[in-house]
Amino acid sequence: MALPAAARGLVVFLLCVTEIQCESDWGVTYTSAEICAAKGSSVDMSCTYRYPTSKDGIQTYSIVTQHFWHLQKNLKDLSELPKYSGHVTYPCSSERENVCCLRITNLTESDSAEYMFRFITNQPGGSWSGVPGVKLTVSALQIQVTRVNQSSTEAELSCHSNCNDPSYVWFKNGQKVPEEASSYTNHFNPGDNISCALKGHEDSGSPSLYAPKLPSVSVSPGEIMKGSSVNLSCSSDANPAANYTWYKINQTLLSEGPQLVFSSIRSSDSGQYHCAAENELRRTTSANIFINVKYGPKLPSVSVSPSAEIEEGSSVTLSCSSDANPAANYTWYKEDGNLKPLSEDPQLVFSSIQSSDSGQYQCRAQNKLGMKESKSISIDVKYGPKLPSVSVSPSAEIEEGSSVTLSCSSDANPAANYTWYKEDEDSPKASGQNFTITDFRSEHSGNYYCEAQNSRGRRDSTLHLTVGAGQGILSAVVTMTAVLIIFILISVALWVRLLTRKEGAPKPSPEPKGGPDVSAQSSLFNVIETPR
Repeated sequence: MALPAAARGLVVFLLCVTEIQCESDWGVTYTSAEICAAKGSSVDMSCTYRYPTSKDGIQTYSIVTQHFWHLQKNLKDLSELPKYSGHVTYPCSSERENVCCLRITNLTESDSAEYMFRFITNQPGGSWSGVPGVKLTVSALQIQVTRVNQSSTEAELSCHSNCNDPSYVWFKNGQKVPEEASSYTNHFNPGDNISCALKGHEDSGSPSLYAPKLPSVSVSPGEIMKGSSVNLSCSSDANPAANYTWYKINQTLLSEGPQLVFSSIRSSDSGQYHCAAENELRRTTSANIFINVKYGPKLPSVSVSPSAEIEEGSSVTLSCSSDANPAANYTWYKEDGNLKPLSEDPQLVFSSIQSSDSGQYQCRAQNKLGMKESKSISIDVKYGPKLPSVSVSPSAEIEEGSSVTLSCSSDANPAANYTWYKEDEDSPKASGQNFTITDFRSEHSGNYYCEAQNSRGRRDSTLHLTVGAGQGILSAVVTMTAVLIIFILISVALWVRLLTRKEGAPKPSPEPKGGPDVSAQSSLFNVIETPR
């Protein structure tokens, strides 16, 4: 039998946390009018209900044919709604009559609503919903973090929910901490795990908070070439999510963000890098990662040691170096048209350098990424004069009164200075490579020598000039000599014949033909005097 509106309003007033007897025989009494539960947890709602069982002395007047829970604005059975399928049950006790329960599992924030119990009897109009119902608030717990000191690991945590005046419990690394308050202050290390929960719903706590774990760093591509694009990535498991910063060792901040990008990497970018991951709990730094930028040789630099003047016979080292990664191989060449390498080492060593080693040298630096040749380096070997070479002009017989030029030359570095001397005279006759006697006389005959001298030493060479007789005198000398020779030959022949006759001695062998040995005079120069 349906109740009048006034009576129904009275029943609504009487639906409280504790059951109050109503004047009407119809009613629903809820154990709790408001419930606050954590997201992900389960909640149980229970109630008792009553209805008239007799009329005019007849018992079991009404029989309950159906009962269920529903939402405030929807009279349909809650268990039949797709949204609640699988996580709504009615675990009513069979031992107690007129008792019914609602259990909702895996609560979400969308489950926050007002839930009512409804029963239907066999009497016309004999249905009833407990109004108001049970107000369920599902709270997603959140932890707010305040760093006590940016340079320390201490932080203050506050737990928040949508529940009114709730009680909280805290967990650190899975262990319940003694504090039961909305805030919690402690020191936090990498790996520490912090959560809070509503008291009574410890199994459905807040999401865990933790400081950044040791960041991992990766680099792409694997082999890095100069001028290529390179990407360094940093990641760390953290809640709240970490913020990232990048550093090069012994340098200040390079970049903010999980990636450090080089659009065109340079050789100077080689070095060690690390990233820092930081959230409200603390800061964690990654291990160093080494960036090795590969590049071809740069222009080689060459040097010579000793850097002072190079003396013949001394030890000289030429060195070549080039910035390259991987390290360059070196080859030395002399710029004399001969492509044969002199050395395949960074150094070219002359243990006893010779004058013939003077010239231009060049080194080549090469690796798998390229090749560069150095600028030329000049080697100028200094040495004292070699044995001078002397000559006379004219080279034919020299007539008295003619001009005679003596010349002297010597290989030397630096170039030699020349001085002419006549034997047995202290004063030099002339200086310079050439010495000219314009009016040659018999008194000019004799030994002449030139001296070649530079800062490294001196050498000299002798020239022998001989003055001969005039043409008339020379003819008389030749005639007299011929007569004398004939006389000597006749006398010897007569003497030999006389001996042969007297003693029977064999004839002597004839005297060898030919004149005197003149080979030693090959360097003599005869001056012919003209008749006066």
